[in-house]
Amino acid sequence: MEEQTITILLLGDEKCGKTTFLSRISQGRPNLQGNVPITMLRDMDQPFVFDIRSRKGQYRFEFFDTSSPESWKLLRPDLVIICYDISQRLSLINLQRVWVKEVRATFNHDRLPMLVLGLKRDLRSEDDPNGIIYPQEAYVRAQEMRADKYMECSAVTGELLPEVFDDICSTALKSTSEEGGQSEGGCAIM
Repeated sequence: MEEQTITILLLGDEKCGKTTFLSRISQGRPNLQGNVPITMLRDMDQPFVFDIRSRKGQYRFEFFDTSSPESWKLLRPDLVIICYDISQRLSLINLQRVWVKEVRATFNHDRLPMLVLGLKRDLRSEDDPNGIIYPQEAYVRAQEMRADKYMECSAVTGELLPEVFDDICSTALKSTSEEGGQSEGGCAIM
């Protein structure tokens, strides 16, 4: 059976945690018994490749991690994941002000699945002077953007990392079908 390539584009503000997320999932299932040193991937190593086997066949997931608008516009992704830093309110605001507008202006959004991923869940703090960004608030933003799913995790602690990766994989695999990877009616929270 022939391997099918699926291109996945991660967008978001610089330093929101995209590379750390990809570095952590590249090391396999996280050890949830505390912090594990993370070997960081380098931007020049792109795409970050994951070989996935499912009942439907073999797939090559190519993840591109960039916050540089000049380079990502050349890609033709099968799935876009817009990321934000849970500990930085401006990062959440930029989801709508910057990133979703860029995605819609660059790609055919009608068929392109779009996920929202909150990173650095371990840094959510009650002491944040800008106010805590609870999952419910980010979920509402994702709904307003007409995203297909909202997810969050911590790459450092591994919290919710396996669930997020499974959700990304299932959406990416759906993008290879006739129906595409977009959800039927609105944003789901994972």
